[in-house]
Amino acid sequence: MGHKASPLNKKFWTPGVFVLLVFMIAGAISIIARFTGGIGYVTNLTNARPWGLWVGVDVATGVALAAGGFTTAALAHLLGRHNYEPITRPALLTAVLGYTFVVLGLLVDIGRSWAIWKPMFYWNTNSVLFEVAMCVMVYLHVLYIEFIPVVAEQFKDRVNLPGPLSGLNGFIEMILKAADAILDKVMWIFIILGIVLSCMHQSSLGSLMLVAPTKLHPLWYTPILPLLFLTSAFAVGYPMVVFETTIATSSFKLDSEMNILAPLTRITIFLLGIYMFLKLGDMFVRGTYTYLLDGTYQTNSFIFEKIRNSRRGVFTAASLIIGGVVINRINVFIVGYKPPLSDTGYFPAIGEILVTFGLIATLMFIYRFIVTYLPVLQASKEVSS
Repeated sequence: MGHKASPLNKKFWTPGVFVLLVFMIAGAISIIARFTGGIGYVTNLTNARPWGLWVGVDVATGVALAAGGFTTAALAHLLGRHNYEPITRPALLTAVLGYTFVVLGLLVDIGRSWAIWKPMFYWNTNSVLFEVAMCVMVYLHVLYIEFIPVVAEQFKDRVNLPGPLSGLNGFIEMILKAADAILDKVMWIFIILGIVLSCMHQSSLGSLMLVAPTKLHPLWYTPILPLLFLTSAFAVGYPMVVFETTIATSSFKLDSEMNILAPLTRITIFLLGIYMFLKLGDMFVRGTYTYLLDGTYQTNSFIFEKIRNSRRGVFTAASLIIGGVVINRINVFIVGYKPPLSDTGYFPAIGEILVTFGLIATLMFIYRFIVTYLPVLQASKEVSS
């Protein structure tokens, strides 16, 4: 393969990075307020409305948008389409960061965050949430393992700790080389495991709402909700890769990857076709299309969600598909969800919004840092020469 990833070694502190830093600080202040004043201090959540923006966006949407990691791995490694190798590392990095910040979002959202470890030891095998928790936890570790060769490639034969730590140089070199050699032989196991785990928890996120038939609007409640969540995750995986790679190559002024990205649109059209067939067929079978003209805010949001999925073009289409999936997750977990005991509507407080923006800004900040100093992206000919 002609692809050779390398650190970009470009200027890190740019005006855009300082803007991210502002959002990061605002988010950090809101998180401190949440843990010192309680979850009700910075949110509009109540006992009747136990979740909102953090679950709908930080968790459910974040998991969906990180699907590019397992869909790209399946395409390049399981299906043998090695011409897509240049985009596997950026997709892997996006998945690593995405799932890491899903967990951080959960830590902020859970009322008793210090008890997040309990599913590991107190198993409730009848709970869909338990399955989601275990799959996400194991998959996150699988992603970290898959990313080890990137770190090893950069620091192998280059470890040079200063002063009293210099005695550890040889030991660290040995560990990096051993890890790289071992993982090279068994990486296929982790790739398959990651794909299986992803399919399990992507669908189970939809299963979470199956216990709420009286609380979720009929336009979104359906027995095939797990299948819809899984197929939409497959459909958004490649557009997310297109979106992220296009932004990165444009931002860093790298060589275009359009010869690799353009064919992904054909796969995406096929996957979107499957999703739309399932969704429209389900609406026809259950007769829920009758709700489309009732004029409520749920109906209007549903129609907007479908319009967003109907556009064409490469980057534009990828952006619209991503937007459609984001709106779908928000609709299922926030707009379409109406607890019978909740007398008032829900709109996120400024603290909730700042935490979400802060987490997203931190993710982008770390992404930029990693691609600057680790071999993730393919540098342009001018940079690599």
